Amino acid sequence: MANETVTLKIKRGEGTSGSRWEEFKVPRKPMMNVISCLMEIQKNPVTVDGKATTPVNWESSCLEEVCGACTMVINGRARQACSALVGELSPAGEPITLEPMTKFPRVRDLAVDRQRMFDSLRKVGAWVQIDGSHQLGPGPKVSQEDQEVMYPLSRCMTCGCCVESCPNYNDRSDFMGPQVISITRLYNMHPSGRMQAGKRLDALMGVGGISDCGKAQNCVQVCPKGIPLTESIAVMGRETFKRALFGWLLKG
Repeated sequence: MANETVTLKIKRGEGTSGSRWEEFKVPRKPMMNVISCLMEIQKNPVTVDGKATTPVNWESSCLEEVCGACTMVINGRARQACSALVGELSPAGEPITLEPMTKFPRVRDLAVDRQRMFDSLRKVGAWVQIDGSHQLGPGPKVSQEDQEVMYPLSRCMTCGCCVESCPNYNDRSDFMGPQVISITRLYNMHPSGRMQAGKRLDALMGVGGISDCGKAQNCVQVCPKGIPLTESIAVMGRETFKRALFGWLLKG
């Protein structure tokens, strides 16, 4: 191969302490992804200048862009490390930069705490409410038209790419993020989930809700699943507007 090694520049640190950059070189292999590179560093955590260091800390689970755990900032863009191929990131041997997402508390190195996203899903009740574990029988049918709208929305894996790119989502704002707005749309379309639609809309109309969206549209550009986030924001904007006008008639 023309380039026998891969160079990675990794931003490291723990918690709120200072950050430092460390550079590594690992053997280049066909179809290598960023996770493969990090695993090579884990085997031999020595920087390019020969300094022994600790293994780089990161998160991963499914390794097939489904769980969202390995999201990090790669060459300046938030994406999943498992689907980031070295051949595309560094075709001519350019260094690959890895940084943790900036919108969440850093745990260590490339691992961050995304709890805020899951707390926001809890605020809007992003689940289908049932009243027990007994046999409920067949669920209600969903029309083909609704299925075609709902399926893309259901691909959200709470990876954090959309909020990392959102200028309105930061530690000075309560904004819940575009993914919560889109997931609310999904559960409000569900035949059983629709029973709690009013409560979800009320949550979106509250602190950190849809009114905090600045319509930057960065989210839809970086979503790895191609979820129509801006469409969902527009749809839920209309729904919350109707709720604000007629909610006293439509409580539920």
